[in-house]
Amino acid sequence: MVSRVRVWLNRTYAENVFFMDQLRRNPSDRAVEIHATHADPDSPVLAAADTAELEPEGLSPAAYVEFALDLCARRGIDVFVPRLHQAAIVAHRAEFEAVGTALLAPPPQAVAVFEDKVIAYEAVQAVGVPVPPWWRVRDADELVAAVDELEAAGHKACFKPVSGAGGVGFRVVTRAPFSLVHLSGFPSPYVPLDLVVEAMRQAEEPVDWLVMPRLEQPEVSVDCLTGPDNRVRLAVGRTKNGRRRGFTLHEQWLEPARLIAEGFGLHYLSNIQFRMFGDRPVLMDVNTRPAGGLHQLSLCGVNAPWAAVRMALGDDPGEITPPFLGQDYTVVAGPRLLRPLSLPQQRADETVPLPAVPAPAGAASAEALPL
Repeated sequence: MVSRVRVWLNRTYAENVFFMDQLRRNPSDRAVEIHATHADPDSPVLAAADTAELEPEGLSPAAYVEFALDLCARRGIDVFVPRLHQAAIVAHRAEFEAVGTALLAPPPQAVAVFEDKVIAYEAVQAVGVPVPPWWRVRDADELVAAVDELEAAGHKACFKPVSGAGGVGFRVVTRAPFSLVHLSGFPSPYVPLDLVVEAMRQAEEPVDWLVMPRLEQPEVSVDCLTGPDNRVRLAVGRTKNGRRRGFTLHEQWLEPARLIAEGFGLHYLSNIQFRMFGDRPVLMDVNTRPAGGLHQLSLCGVNAPWAAVRMALGDDPGEITPPFLGQDYTVVAGPRLLRPLSLPQQRADETVPLPAVPAPAGAASAEALPL
């Protein structure tokens, strides 16, 4: 009898409830038990897990590693998918292996390259992957100089933190003065340059931003599955152009993504994002973790989370080619039930089943489709 696989996701994105769904609906029909931890008791990943518990707050990266090692030993975790403190965790891979846990994450040197966007841009440029022009700025004068140069070349300037993920801190610079226009409608990423300069000059600490031209659509996120031998097993591009989304296997996106994934050893699941600068694709960002939208590859007949778990357990899935490319789609929100506030709570301990939530009529979405 084949034993069940125990998988842990730590403090991950809410959208990874679909990652968890795909693990359970794996084509190998293997039993999977999912453990989740989070600092927010209302995180939907806690409700979607088989076992769940709150994470301690305020731990240093080193202390968090100790917490993670203890949890893996205590829960008998087979595969750990780390998001929080990924860099610190992968530096202790041998210690996790000693307690029987495989890390579904790249080696430390790969994570280190892509923690800092400036280092990342310099590194990928050296291996032939195009990047947009960029400036690293730490004070107001450097920001103004970078914006002036970009605008002189006919571009809109934007900035984002050198370290960060998920679009946090991304802003587009405008010369328009602050007015009621900025207060109408939904919040906008546009910020007046004079207000940014004033805030920087009043700040007690320097910023660390990457300034670059605003890149054009389409945005293409290439999801890659790469083996420990540095060979890509799967690469599929997810396209985004406004609300419309789709899939691509065009080599103008896949070739540079493979070059990065294989050249830098982005083992297991990574996500490599491109946008257009003029008439050519350039690198926008690299995530050394599964993307929140990875589950959307199910529309192409691919279960990437399960293939990655198989690989982490030493069972190479081989080359994976989507049997078809799904039709264009969009993403809409839907309800997910939450756990009671008391944690930890195990599914086996629940005496009253959670009530079913009916989907609104005609509200089918990509997330609602079978995986």
